[in-house]
Amino acid sequence: SEEPLPPPEEPVPPAVPACPLPRAICPLPRASCHVSCSERPSSCCGMAMAGFRSAKYQLPEWHRRNALVFQRAYTVGEESERGRADAKHLMKHATGCAQRAQQHSRSTLGQRLQDIHFWRVELQKEIMELDAETAALAAQKLRLQRALDATEVPYAIVTDNLQCRERRQPPDLVIDEVERQLLKEADLIRNIRDLLKRTIIQATNQIRSNRIQKENCELDWSDKVETYHIDDKCVTYSNDSTNIQFHPSSVKFKEGASTPKTWAQFSHDNIYSAEQEKLASVQLRSLITNIIHDVSEDLRMQRAAGNEAFDNHCRELADAKLRLEQHLEKILKDIGEEEANIAALKESIREKESFLKVAQTRLYDRSFRPNIELCRDEPQFRLVSEVEELTVFLEALKRKLMESEQHLKELEETRMKLEKEIAVKSNSIFIDREKCLKFRLRCPVELEVASYK
Repeated sequence: SEEPLPPPEEPVPPAVPACPLPRAICPLPRASCHVSCSERPSSCCGMAMAGFRSAKYQLPEWHRRNALVFQRAYTVGEESERGRADAKHLMKHATGCAQRAQQHSRSTLGQRLQDIHFWRVELQKEIMELDAETAALAAQKLRLQRALDATEVPYAIVTDNLQCRERRQPPDLVIDEVERQLLKEADLIRNIRDLLKRTIIQATNQIRSNRIQKENCELDWSDKVETYHIDDKCVTYSNDSTNIQFHPSSVKFKEGASTPKTWAQFSHDNIYSAEQEKLASVQLRSLITNIIHDVSEDLRMQRAAGNEAFDNHCRELADAKLRLEQHLEKILKDIGEEEANIAALKESIREKESFLKVAQTRLYDRSFRPNIELCRDEPQFRLVSEVEELTVFLEALKRKLMESEQHLKELEETRMKLEKEIAVKSNSIFIDREKCLKFRLRCPVELEVASYK
């Protein structure tokens, strides 16, 4: 007689090894049972059917693998941090050396500018004294001519300012107080130039003097002026200058270049020769002096008004730009948080999909239970409920992901608009402060002083 069937057992989790089936449950020969089992569909997650050992990892193995991943991430992070620290140290050291060398060169150029300025002033003085001694009117005419030449710089500057400000971008391209002051300054300079030209014509026929030595002094003086401008321009060069480039061949000294001793002796000889050629004259000096003083004062006051208008406008632009940058900073922070939120949502969706795969795989495997074992038991209902719950969560997460991506798109559009506005303000500030006001302050023009140079 056959042995009685054992009582039904509770469902065993797949990870627990199963015992061999009793003969009463599977009375067929072992070979037949093997063929029957092998004909059934295999599990999509690699689980064996009931009665066979599971192929899953054990929990200690899972913990050890995670620990290895964490250790690897920590080691890579430390190596990257050391590399960044070394790079920062190298950059800091190279920057310091380059800055010290550049500062030393700037100091040397500054000392050279003082020497050039000294000889330029001495030559200027001798030219003026030579003119005064040879003919007072000739000296005054020279002052008028130099004053007229000096007006070219402010006229070129004010014209360049007006042209530069035409390159402002809307909505900053407006007719403001700065533009009105620049137009007034341009009209004033044109009137001054006309007055100086008319005065020079009145004294042209009165000039008789020794022009040979005067020409020599003026040539030396003009060289000093040109050299001064060149060295002064070199002093102003910085790493942010737009007109710097490589000139490898400029390192070599040119043939025939003077030495500091011969350079100083040359100017000294010109000044000494001018001392021997001085003559006197007193015609029209007072009238010409008054004219130069008046036009210089008018131009100084008008330039001061223009500079004040530039200062006020630059402050307004800077305030507007600061407010835009504050808004942009907040938008960038929001973008970063939104991107992190999107990444978290995607990660959460992937995680929930893994949970859903597990639940659906369990349901799928349990659908192959044989005969009466295909029971709608408590685990079956729990798995169905889990699938439905995970499906609801996934739909909610995907909706939230779409909303976050839309918010990110709106934030990016706002960021681009703010950056465009900041670029417009930066361009206007650059034009007014760097292209206009900086050169106006760097090249102050006092016609009364310039007439003696």
